[in-house]
Amino acid sequence: MSFNLTLIAQALTFALFIWFTVKVVWPFMLRAIEARQKTIADGLAAAEQGHRSLEASRRQAGEAIEQSRERAGEILAQAEKRAAQMLDEAKQAARAEGEREKAAAKAEIQQEVSRAREQLRDHVAALAVAGAEKILRREVDAKAHAELLDGIKKQL
Repeated sequence: MSFNLTLIAQALTFALFIWFTVKVVWPFMLRAIEARQKTIADGLAAAEQGHRSLEASRRQAGEAIEQSRERAGEILAQAEKRAAQMLDEAKQAARAEGEREKAAAKAEIQQEVSRAREQLRDHVAALAVAGAEKILRREVDAKAHAELLDGIKKQL
């Protein structure tokens, strides 16, 4: 009997231990397991959301880079166009300046020609007076014959 009584006592103690575990320990462990499962599920969801955000960010970055490249190409094209336009404007300005300088040089040449003609007239008039003086062997009064000299200058 003692063996049976020991066996029954052990069975009763084991049953009491199981009942105590189910009522007291098991709910605490289930709550800890559920909390851990929820934490893991939240972490996996956050990781998946992070991956989606990373992909979206990569896509946006790629689009931004492509837009930047297009904009840079447009800016370069505009700069080249403006450079060509400025070059044409500079050429036109240089041509206009050349024409102005050419016109000024022609005017200056005309003035020099006029001065040279005037000097030549004066010189010819002086030679004519000197020649006439030698011919007449007397000195001609320049003041008295100014009209005559002006007439000779105009004819020359």
